[in-house]
Amino acid sequence: MNKRLAIGILMGAFLGIFCIIGVGLRIGFEDTKLFLFAMWYNRVVMGLVIGLAGGLRIVDSRHNVLVRGFVLGLVVTASITFTSEFRDWPSFFAGLAYGLIIDWVATRYS
Repeated sequence: MNKRLAIGILMGAFLGIFCIIGVGLRIGFEDTKLFLFAMWYNRVVMGLVIGLAGGLRIVDSRHNVLVRGFVLGLVVTASITFTSEFRDWPSFFAGLAYGLIIDWVATRYS
C-alpha cells in the first residue's frame, strides 16, 4: 500500500469519528447506530477514493489539490446524503470540508 493511500484511509477514519460525534449529538446515539457506522464508513471510503486519486488532475494549477478534494468529497458524501433521504445536511457540508482536508494532508505528507 502506498503512503498516500494509507494517509487517506487513516484521515478518513479519524475524521469519521468527528462525524459520528456530530451526527450523534444532532440526531441521537441510541436508535441510529447503523447510520452512525455508515457515516464513519463513508468517510473511510472518501479517504480511500482520495488516496487513490493522487495522479488525477482536474485543473491545471496549484489549486488542483483543493478542487480535487472538493469534487471527490462531494461525490462520496453525496452518496450517503442521497441514501439517507437528506437526513443530515451538516454532515453533507462536513463531507465537503473533509474532502479538502484529506486531499491536502495526503498530498502534503506523501
